[in-house]
Amino acid sequence: MSAGKYSFTIEQGATLQFEIQYKDSTNSPVDLSAYNGRMQVRPTVGSSEVYLTLSSTLQSDGTGLNFSGSNGNIPPISGSIGIYISAATSSNLDFNEAYYDLEIYSGSGANEYVVRLLEGKVKLSKEVTR
Repeated sequence: MSAGKYSFTIEQGATLQFEIQYKDSTNSPVDLSAYNGRMQVRPTVGSSEVYLTLSSTLQSDGTGLNFSGSNGNIPPISGSIGIYISAATSSNLDFNEAYYDLEIYSGSGANEYVVRLLEGKVKLSKEVTR
């Protein structure tokens, strides 16, 4: 399966919250119980610089990838992943356009199984009111 293409905008200083559904070829939700997630935003695809990292280990302000959906109440068997960036985190971002991808993975080392779910561009809409 190829990664889906999805571009979005982060509004600097505002909370970003949206949800995606990972479904199999029969349109049934994929059970994410055995998976973790990671997402990075970089200036270019090949850049070593990272503007933002999200993972399924949520930061203290909730920023990260919530495998129980955006509201935290949906069970992982629903295939729902909430992408959440707090207002505090987004206010620290400073770029115009960047690239990202979102992966889920299970296992580790040579036995790690990785699925790239999404990829695309991220635009940052600069905040005026601070």
